Amino acid sequence: MRANVILFWILAGFFALATAVYGFWSAIDAGASRIANSHELVGPEWAGTIALGLTTVLSAFIAFYLGRVRREQGGVLPEDRLDANIDDGDAELGFFSPWSWWPILVAGGAALAFLGLAVGVWITFIAVPLALIALVGWVYEYYRGNFAR
Repeated sequence: MRANVILFWILAGFFALATAVYGFWSAIDAGASRIANSHELVGPEWAGTIALGLTTVLSAFIAFYLGRVRREQGGVLPEDRLDANIDDGDAELGFFSPWSWWPILVAGGAALAFLGLAVGVWITFIAVPLALIALVGWVYEYYRGNFAR
């Protein structure tokens, strides 16, 4: 996490420099175009300058947050240690049934529901019961049959 904190502080500095250069450069360009067209206003191009400035602020926020989390965590993460193995950072992802057809039915019901929102609401009335039945079947698939517990 230390590398991430350093990376985001570097990004915040880069975006701050890019904001200053972009604002200065666009102000100079506007001044040059003012000489050619006397009716234009002089100043920087605000949309890009504000966008780059907000990118600077966002990078600084993320760097500050990650720094605080690292400090409060109290320990070193496996990805920060040089002697760590790949398996040290693995989290428990849960249990997944490779033979289950219920997730496909849930996805089909959700796809029909969104299709109903786009094409006709009447399709949603078919999709919602299908998705609910599939969801209940997925949740309770280990309560019946060969794999009951």
